[in-house]
Amino acid sequence: WEKYMQIEGDAGLEVRVPIEAGPHLVGVYFVRELWEPEGLPQPLQRGRVITDDQVYMDYANVGAVLIGGPFTSTGTAKDTPSRRAIFVCYPKQPAEESACATRILSRIARLAYRRPVTPQDAQTLVEFFNNGRRDGGTFDAGIQFALERLLVDPDFLLRVHRDAKQSEAIYRLSDLEIASRLSFFLWSSIPDERLLDLAERGQLSNPQTLERETRRMLADPRAIDSLVTTFAGQWLNLRRVEETVVDPQRYPNYDESLLEGFQRETELFIASTIREDRSVADLLNADYTFVNERLARHYGIPGVYGSRFRRVTLSNHDQRGGLLAQGALLATTSYPDRTSPVLRGKFLFNNILGLNVPPPPAGVDTNLTDKPGSAPKTIREKLAQHRTNPTCNGCHSVIDPLGFTLENFDVIGGWRTVDEAGRPVDATGETLGGAKIEGLRGLRALLLDDPEQFPRTVTEKLMAYALGRRVEYYDRPAIRKIVHDAAAQNYRWSSLISGIVKSPSFLMRSRG
Repeated sequence: WEKYMQIEGDAGLEVRVPIEAGPHLVGVYFVRELWEPEGLPQPLQRGRVITDDQVYMDYANVGAVLIGGPFTSTGTAKDTPSRRAIFVCYPKQPAEESACATRILSRIARLAYRRPVTPQDAQTLVEFFNNGRRDGGTFDAGIQFALERLLVDPDFLLRVHRDAKQSEAIYRLSDLEIASRLSFFLWSSIPDERLLDLAERGQLSNPQTLERETRRMLADPRAIDSLVTTFAGQWLNLRRVEETVVDPQRYPNYDESLLEGFQRETELFIASTIREDRSVADLLNADYTFVNERLARHYGIPGVYGSRFRRVTLSNHDQRGGLLAQGALLATTSYPDRTSPVLRGKFLFNNILGLNVPPPPAGVDTNLTDKPGSAPKTIREKLAQHRTNPTCNGCHSVIDPLGFTLENFDVIGGWRTVDEAGRPVDATGETLGGAKIEGLRGLRALLLDDPEQFPRTVTEKLMAYALGRRVEYYDRPAIRKIVHDAAAQNYRWSSLISGIVKSPSFLMRSRG
């Protein structure tokens, strides 16, 4: 069994199939057999495998599909989107090959390097083309070899900032560097032809042109995809959703499809606020979400059928609405068998209020497990005992009350009125000033009481993402100005992003 699972299990799963050139949709599935168990498969448990007998767990799945080739090709290559993007010319006779190769490679190198191509750049790539043409025997083989060289060039792999020639310690980025910074900020990719053309002509130094290009790029679907999957994935820990482990004994209705639904819901929700250019405050206070039948049933939303996600208006805003009531955030801030006001409170402080919470001091006992033979305690009782330690009280007196306000949500985001200890849920918290916070509604009111607080946090997170570094003290004046100016537009996504792009932190750089 061990040999099969570790060595032989994938034998026979590699196949070669004839296929025509061009885009294709590839799917992999299991053929249903009579012995396959009926009912809902149990979730694949993640984490360290203790014994080899625990590997299979009666739940086969496809972990990845790798596609390679072509191994043998016959006939003339067909016209495909990828070939059209590369072969802007094609030689009709050998004498035309060098000029055509230079044209193809210079054009692609300009986009890949995000700058004008130098004669040395072109010469290097043409030399690789000649070698590939000689060894491969075809024009296409030469282009392929040259492109392989281009894809390992440091100017493609790295975003290189070259210090300005002048002696100033702080200087403005070149238009080409701004174009790269802008495209990677909004698209997570290289500048397109239009942006690169403007940068080469020095027109991104014009604030009106930069503003217009920012809004053009933000309206592109690539911006929404990038900001949701990359920015929000980092900011809200959405990348950890698929790593969530849930105790199947305590939560037998949990399965992988629910976990996938959590992530899809939050991604669609954030995408809608960006696409509609809504206020970032709607991330906390919106009265709608996106669900399919599986997720709607879990949330108790009637009238939703099928696997397709659709937008629904929420009738009970005290229980659902906004990021804080979505399963993705609630599951990733819980333990497998119980909720954690500490993890949820820390998440709120770090990611919603934008305040740093230090890790617990070394040597502090963080174990909240009930002692054998003792009556189960509520999490509130356990944390109250924990706060009797002066070392712990400094942070927990601030973190815990915020986390308590989400106690109506269980480990997988379901609404509950009874906790793990079988006691009625107490979802109240208290601020340091003594004000009482009542559940989700009270938490929302607290977070939005200062209209600049949450937009400032979003701006800080966006700024760090755009710059590829953490926000420093010298960025704070720019952030305050961005948020202040965005108030006139109700803190819409576009106003915050445009403010970041026009800020000194984005346009300037310090030497060294």
